[in-house]
Amino acid sequence: METSYQKGSLTLLGTIAMGTGVMIGAGIFALTGQVAELAGALFPLAFLLAAIISGFSAYTYIKMSNKYPSAGGIAMILRKSYGETTVTGAAALLMAFSMIINESLVARTFGTYTLQLFDTGQDSALVPVLAVGLIIVAFLVNIAGNKVIGSVSKITAVIKIGGILIFALAALWAAGFSFQPAQSEAGSAGSADGFLAAVALGILAYKGFTTITNSGGEVVDPKKNVGRAIMISLAICLIVYMLVAFAVGSTLTVPEIVEARDYSLAEAARPVIGQYGLWFTVGIAIIATASGVLASIFAVSRMLAMLTDMKLIPHSHFGMPGSIQKHTLVYTVVAAGLLAAFFDLSRIAALGAIFYLIMDVIIHWGVYRHLRDDVGARGWVLLTAIALDLIVLGAFLVMKAGSDPLIIAIALGGIALIFGFEKLYLGPIRDRQGDGAHDTHT
Repeated sequence: METSYQKGSLTLLGTIAMGTGVMIGAGIFALTGQVAELAGALFPLAFLLAAIISGFSAYTYIKMSNKYPSAGGIAMILRKSYGETTVTGAAALLMAFSMIINESLVARTFGTYTLQLFDTGQDSALVPVLAVGLIIVAFLVNIAGNKVIGSVSKITAVIKIGGILIFALAALWAAGFSFQPAQSEAGSAGSADGFLAAVALGILAYKGFTTITNSGGEVVDPKKNVGRAIMISLAICLIVYMLVAFAVGSTLTVPEIVEARDYSLAEAARPVIGQYGLWFTVGIAIIATASGVLASIFAVSRMLAMLTDMKLIPHSHFGMPGSIQKHTLVYTVVAAGLLAAFFDLSRIAALGAIFYLIMDVIIHWGVYRHLRDDVGARGWVLLTAIALDLIVLGAFLVMKAGSDPLIIAIALGGIALIFGFEKLYLGPIRDRQGDGAHDTHT
C-alpha cells in the first residue's frame, strides 16, 4: 500500500503555524463560553491551569518525538509502548476520533460565528450546513498537498493571531487595562468541581500540539524542531488565550458570556468597538476556525494512514483511486461531517475531552512502564501528567453525569466499541506475535 509522506516538507515556522492553527481555532472561539459556564469568573485561570497540564503532557510527546520522529507520531508511541495489541489500536483510534471530534467542534463554531453577520437565531439549521461546507472545502485544500497547506497555515496564523490580539487589546483598553471582571451576579464564581471540569475542557484548547507530533516525520530536522514547535505553539496560545479571556471577562458578565457561549467573542466585541468590531471579530473567527479544520484534517488523515500501514486497523479502498492517505482523508471528512451535522457544540466538546484525556493517560503510562529509560524521560513528570489528567477527567465526568448523562453513556459506549473492535481485529496478530512491547519499528 502506498503512503506518500513527504519528508522535510514542513518547516519549523509552518509546523508552528499548523499547531497554533488547530489550537486557536478551537480554544478561543469554541470553548471560551463553555469554560466560563463551568468555572464562573475564574475561567481565565482555568485556561492557565489547562496550559500547565498540557505542558506536562507535552513532555512525553516531545521525548518520544525527539528519538522517534514519525508521520504517525501517536500511533508510533503506542506501538512502541504496548506492541501490536488491543490497547495500541484502541488508544490510537481514541486519539483519531478525538481529532475528528475537534474538527466538527471547530466547524460548528465556524457556522455559529458566520451567522452573527445575519439576522438568524443561534440555533439555526444553517449552522450544521455551514459546518459541513467548511469541512468539504478543507478536504479540497488538503488534496492539493503539503505545500499548499503549509502556505495557507502560515498566512492564516498571522492574520488570526494578529486579529485576536487587536480584539483583546481593544477590549482591555476600553476596560482601562484593569484586568478586573465585569460586574456579575452573585454565585458566578463556580464550584471547585466546576472549575476542574472547566480545566478539562480547556485542555482541548491546547491539544493541537499533538497535531505536530502526528506530522513529525514530515518536519524539517524533526529531532530538534518537533519539540521546539510544540513548546512555541503552547506558549503563543497561552498568551493569546489569557489576553482574550481577560478581555471577554472585562466586557461581559459571566451570565452574558454563558448566554452567548457559542459566540462569546463576537458578543464581547459589540460594546467595545460596535458593529464594525463585531464584523472584524467574526471575520477573524471565520479565518481561525477554517484554518483549524484544515490543519486538523491534515494530521488525522496521516495518522489513520500510519495505523493502516502498521496493520492496526483494517482498510478498504471502496473503489477509490490514489494513496492510502487520500482514502483516510475521505473517511476523516465523512466522520467529521456527520458529527458536525448531528451534535451540538457542548456535546461535541464533552466527547472530545473524554476521549482525549483517556488516550493521554494510556500514552503516559505506556512510556512510563516501557520506554522512559530509552527516551530519557523522568518518571515523576510522567506520573504527574497521569495524575493531573485523571483529576480533571474525574471532575468532568461527575459534572456531566449530573447535567448530561446521555453524553457520558455515548462516550463510554464508544470506548467499549472501539476496544471490542480492536480486540476482534488484532486478536490473531497478537496471538501470532506475542506482546510485542519494546518494538523498535519506526
